Amino acid sequence: MVTMALPPPGGHYLELCESPVQFEKVSSVNNVFFDEANKQVFAVRSGGATGVVVKGPDDKSCISFRMEDKGEVKCIKFSSGNKILAVQRTPKAVDFINFIPDLPQMEYSQECKTKNANILSFCWISANEIVFITDQGIEFYQVLPDKRSLKLLKNQSINVNWCMYSPETAVLLLSTTVHGNVLQPFYFRSGTMSKMPKFEIELPASPKSGNLCLSDIIMATIYGQLYVLYLKHQPRTPNNPGAEVILYCLSREGQCKKQHILKLNTTGKFALNVVDNLVVVHHQSSQTSMIFDIKLRAEFDGAVVIHPQVLPSLSIHPCKIPRADSSSWTVFQPDIIINASEVLSAAERGSLPVIATVFDKLNQVYKEYLDAEQNYTLTVESGTSRSSSTPKRPVRTQAVIDQSDMYTHVLSVFTEKKQGLPHKFVSAVLMEYIRSLNQYQITVQHYLYELVIKTLVQHSLFYMLHQFLQYHVLSDSKPLACLLLSLESTYPPAHQLSLDMLKRLSTANDEIVEVLLSKHQVLGALRFVRSVGSHDNISARKFLDAARQTGDAMLFYTTFKFFEQRNQRLRGSSHFTPGEHCEEHITHFKTLFGEQALLTMAL
Repeated sequence: MVTMALPPPGGHYLELCESPVQFEKVSSVNNVFFDEANKQVFAVRSGGATGVVVKGPDDKSCISFRMEDKGEVKCIKFSSGNKILAVQRTPKAVDFINFIPDLPQMEYSQECKTKNANILSFCWISANEIVFITDQGIEFYQVLPDKRSLKLLKNQSINVNWCMYSPETAVLLLSTTVHGNVLQPFYFRSGTMSKMPKFEIELPASPKSGNLCLSDIIMATIYGQLYVLYLKHQPRTPNNPGAEVILYCLSREGQCKKQHILKLNTTGKFALNVVDNLVVVHHQSSQTSMIFDIKLRAEFDGAVVIHPQVLPSLSIHPCKIPRADSSSWTVFQPDIIINASEVLSAAERGSLPVIATVFDKLNQVYKEYLDAEQNYTLTVESGTSRSSSTPKRPVRTQAVIDQSDMYTHVLSVFTEKKQGLPHKFVSAVLMEYIRSLNQYQITVQHYLYELVIKTLVQHSLFYMLHQFLQYHVLSDSKPLACLLLSLESTYPPAHQLSLDMLKRLSTANDEIVEVLLSKHQVLGALRFVRSVGSHDNISARKFLDAARQTGDAMLFYTTFKFFEQRNQRLRGSSHFTPGEHCEEHITHFKTLFGEQALLTMAL
């Protein structure tokens, strides 16, 4: 927690509290979650089976318990007073556990009501009221712990990108539209849900910034009034001093209005806190914090009040936190800073849950862009646009990281670096990215599968490769089958794996024949074409060429007889037509077996 202090001789306005909350770092068996409403950190080990430890700002508020491991925990929060625990494990439902005396702790569950919707988040409104935020709207429920069930109070259909909740004012803010810059607030009170006027955030004119992200927005109460603070990034130019923070006054009675602008006069990465009604802007590159007070008199341009910082920028008072060897921070509202150094180092040491979360966040944005692009294309092609003007094509922002970007700048580099990481972990990271793509129903490009295969082969992890292919973890494709075929000299079973994949594709019969003939498996190729019913249309010369190249006279004899019999069946004559260009093979057959060995048409 951050507190204000008079600047000592060393020159610091801000300092961290003396007793930080410490928790077990993220690892392969331990996930960490933070509930902004109750200011609680959850450390969940093995899905809860080996323990859940909950810590709040007060040392006396530590809670420990166990719960059944029913899958990976995506979100976990207590209601006020720690009476009911809510746990989300799937995109469709939230599970509940009573922590009320004399009530059983058996879990009960509530699925979202909206068909085909996915739960993005949930918020406790009161001790027994909860709201589900889905990608298609919000659902407001009353929790009945004694009946182990939930009652739907109200729901609202609306497209949602992301959300945030202010527990002090019971206001829920939803981001809508493709660019995310139309914000729709809702107010909750005594079992009711009220829709407040929506408002629009003005995006920068820069083409690089096309979407409003959750990291650009916070809600905070300043001098008793709720504000939406928007961190507007823009480059420094002669006419533009750089980034700024815009404050929108959010009122339950009237329209949301832009009232204040805080001039940062620099660019880069920022984080926001509100401490003692002062807005604190942390600047990463300079490692300093700027302080603004919207109550002080400032320039009024006729519409908004423009504020400079009230004091020179200074760094936070140095603070030594045990085991924290990095300044990687995550900021929560109003005045919470979580040191993420352990999370970062855990990722470097091999924490798949952290990496999985990063991949999911990237691919969520990637999927939203793909869907918007697809909807735009369908609208244009079908001509169903309601307006007379052509709809705008979705703008791809820096936040959209596609598969090509990940392959070129991250995954391929990651696999090539000599980091001393276990080979299985490197492969697991690649598979985790593919898992995330599949979760968001994004078609995986074949070059990612190729990277997985090459990595496995490079480190001789052939059993993993065999399992991935056997259980169809790697999707079938012709390029993948060809890659497997090229690995036969290194891993002989790859040949059969390639054939099996081609057979499953059912549209690669020609490729299968070519593969078999290139390996001199002429009879195998003949059996295959007969099994798929294409033996009447294949080229006799191609098969006779392959049989002759083997130097096996009996193989050539068998192949030659196969086509003589086909000719007899199709045309009533065993002779080859001039168009088949088999003259040299007929001569070769006569040389080996004599002319009398040729079939003659029955008279």
